[in-house]
Amino acid sequence: MMVKYFLSLMAGGVLLAGCSLIPDYHRPSLPTAGNWPSGPAYGPAANGHAGEPVVADIGWRDFFTDPSLQRLIELTLANNRDLRVAVLNVEAARAQYQIQRADLFPTVEATGSGLNERIPARLSTTGSAYIEHEYAVGVGFTSYELDLFGRVRSLREEALEQYFSEEETRTSSQITLVAEVADAYLTLLGDQELLRLTKDTLKSQQESYDLTKQSSDHGVATELDLRQAETSVRTAETNLAQYTRQVAQDHNALVLLVGQPLPDTLEADLSGGRGLDSENLVADLPAGVPSALLERRPDIRAAEHSLKAANANIGAARAAFFPTISLTATGGTTSTGLSRLFQGVSRTWTLAPDITIPIFEGGRLEGGLAYAKAEKNIQVAQYEKTIQTAFREVADALAARGTLDGQLRAQNALVEASAVRYRLSDMRFRSGVEGYLNTLDAQRTLYNSQQTLIVTRLSRLSNLVTLYKTLGGGWSEHSAQAQGETLVLTTSGLQTATEARVRDIR
Repeated sequence: MMVKYFLSLMAGGVLLAGCSLIPDYHRPSLPTAGNWPSGPAYGPAANGHAGEPVVADIGWRDFFTDPSLQRLIELTLANNRDLRVAVLNVEAARAQYQIQRADLFPTVEATGSGLNERIPARLSTTGSAYIEHEYAVGVGFTSYELDLFGRVRSLREEALEQYFSEEETRTSSQITLVAEVADAYLTLLGDQELLRLTKDTLKSQQESYDLTKQSSDHGVATELDLRQAETSVRTAETNLAQYTRQVAQDHNALVLLVGQPLPDTLEADLSGGRGLDSENLVADLPAGVPSALLERRPDIRAAEHSLKAANANIGAARAAFFPTISLTATGGTTSTGLSRLFQGVSRTWTLAPDITIPIFEGGRLEGGLAYAKAEKNIQVAQYEKTIQTAFREVADALAARGTLDGQLRAQNALVEASAVRYRLSDMRFRSGVEGYLNTLDAQRTLYNSQQTLIVTRLSRLSNLVTLYKTLGGGWSEHSAQAQGETLVLTTSGLQTATEARVRDIR
């Protein structure tokens, strides 16, 4: 009977809490153009077409097709310390939400106590010493706030949105990390290719130098020809030291990202001489990308959740102007003997409501509300800046994709032309038709054009990685349709399955 009484009391308190002072949330209007920029740099299909696959839903295993790169990403996601911190931040935010949510319900505690006290004769009313016994058991709650004006629920909503923001931040950290590993891997391959090119060039230039020295010893070549040939050799030696250093540093950067020493099998693959012209490094992306796909970026969703948290905090600041009502209630039994502790005549109960009405706060409540509104305006500006930054990143990547293919074709043609020129100049030099100056110039031109070709290939691949990242790709291992991931498009925007699940149970 007593338990039913207290349960009814708590249920009544929960039902009384029905008001919310949180302002209605309205998503700020898009602070960017509705379409991507157009022009010669972007190509005719920059804004995409209906029915094209969504880049954000392409799993990283389906985009990064190189087996070694897939293994590197897998190890990184398991061992990288920055990602581990991001995951722990999500767990901390989830715990904070659970703590805040608990304030909506009374904290019910059971207590038991016993007192045995000897009363001396000089303090006894009977003139004789005696021993007094008192035993009590009870159940109740202390200072349970009736959330009549939604203060506690506003704080809970704020904590929930912060939790969602941390979850999106973790996803954003993973996307960035996947792209960083891919970039580090491609950079390592590019520098290894430059190192091999430099070694081959140095060998060729050393042979030309030796031939020129022989000609100089026989009085055929001049001292100027000899010193020009030596200059090319020394330049190649300098580049050899530079690229040897860069390969070592690229390897160290990759190990740091992975978070552990690379397995021997991966080390063997990395030193296997794979070049950037391999066709199975990364897959291509859809020709066009609608601007609405910016909503798929987790950093934008994280910024919006932070905005919603600030909006909920205004509700808590508003509720502080209204009275606060709290209840303390206990019920149980008290007796001087254990044998009579649970008899009906021993029942006791207390009910102590408490109300606090703000009268004069010296402007603290007004300041708190003004601060909450200012924080929301700050979050609005940060949300809009996040969108603008994302728009610029995608636009830059689209401009690079629209021009790098043409640049790569032109650079390939330049390398072929430079190779033909060098071969003809070398033949004329060896047959004594002309001096070494033209051959040396042709050799330098070929070497520089080959270096630029490797750098251009790296730029093109890195741009694909950047475009994949800036459009939200890399959050899942496999493509969404293949693994059954669900994303719900609501009136307020994109909602993940995690959000929907949490909102259903709160």
